[in-house]
Amino acid sequence: MGLFNSKKKKENETEDVKTEVRKPEIKQYIEGAGESIVSKSILEGTSRLKWLFRQNNGQGNGWIAFGDRDTQEYVDNPDNMAVVDFNVLANLEPAVVNVFHMPYGADLEFRTDASGSYFVDTATGEEIREQVRTPLQAVFEENLKFLNKETYPETFFQSLFQNSGRTETYTVGEADFPTGKIVLADPIVYLGSRYMVTLEQKIPAGSYPIDLSICHSDKVGLRIAAARLRVSGSRPVRHEIAMPEGNSREDLGKPGVWAFFGVDAGLACISDKQVAANYRTFISRWKQEHPDKNEYYDYFASLFRKSYEMCPGLQRESGDFLLWQIPDTEEKVVMFASGMGDGIYSGYWGLDEQGQPAELVIPFLNPEYM
Repeated sequence: MGLFNSKKKKENETEDVKTEVRKPEIKQYIEGAGESIVSKSILEGTSRLKWLFRQNNGQGNGWIAFGDRDTQEYVDNPDNMAVVDFNVLANLEPAVVNVFHMPYGADLEFRTDASGSYFVDTATGEEIREQVRTPLQAVFEENLKFLNKETYPETFFQSLFQNSGRTETYTVGEADFPTGKIVLADPIVYLGSRYMVTLEQKIPAGSYPIDLSICHSDKVGLRIAAARLRVSGSRPVRHEIAMPEGNSREDLGKPGVWAFFGVDAGLACISDKQVAANYRTFISRWKQEHPDKNEYYDYFASLFRKSYEMCPGLQRESGDFLLWQIPDTEEKVVMFASGMGDGIYSGYWGLDEQGQPAELVIPFLNPEYM
């Protein structure tokens, strides 16, 4: 129809639209939704929403709405269009909230029938009746299904630490492992507590480098895709899931046996059991001396911020990794952001041709999803 075709032709004409300030209080369906171009006929109640499309015209959030009684001549007149907060449109027709997060190029027809109100994608004919996830939600859910499998193809582990257009490898520094007994934990919440996970496989006592796979994502920005403890210079030929102390791979799946650790503060670390105990001693003492303070916000946050200032191109402004020496000791711990944040994650031993540990890898996300 002529009106539908005109939407493409009007992409460069939206700069001439006049802005209308609407003062009545409206329900905020979406915080920070931004401005949209809406036909005055919809706002004044002389027509109902019929067409909704989104274009990258540099104005507001890109959404443009036409009414069912709008003619070609009507919408060609900029005086008949208004720029309003998207929530104004949502107050008139709440169903628009379902499609708010659709990408530029979305072209939709609004319908109401006995089954309810919904949108139809004019390009595919798909009916949209539920809220479209944000890009971040979609990536998070897809990645969540990918994690904590018993095994992955070797090509996946190899790709994590190969510099490419999407990922690059950064060595934070060496962490200390005086006993060789490995623990995986969220350093803020669980390190040094009975809830950290101690692994069955040990490594020789010593200090080892911690590498991070930094993912440069168009969808979610800078993220740490994986962390790696480099145990030797040997090349791993296979990877297997790291089992907790007292268990073998054959126990995986049995009641009460799991091969993952929890993250509740968005941070993770690979540490030594003795170092973890010394860490907890320091934190307990610090809390006693600062009863009204929070160990992250009032102690670690400034250190992470300094880390960002030293390496701004590899982490977000709040800081995503930290090489930290426990006060009054010579023991160092490396902390790092856990990919998309809180969740459960598994470690995987990279074994060389002799079956000895060459590395320990924690995948946080699949860069292919990013």
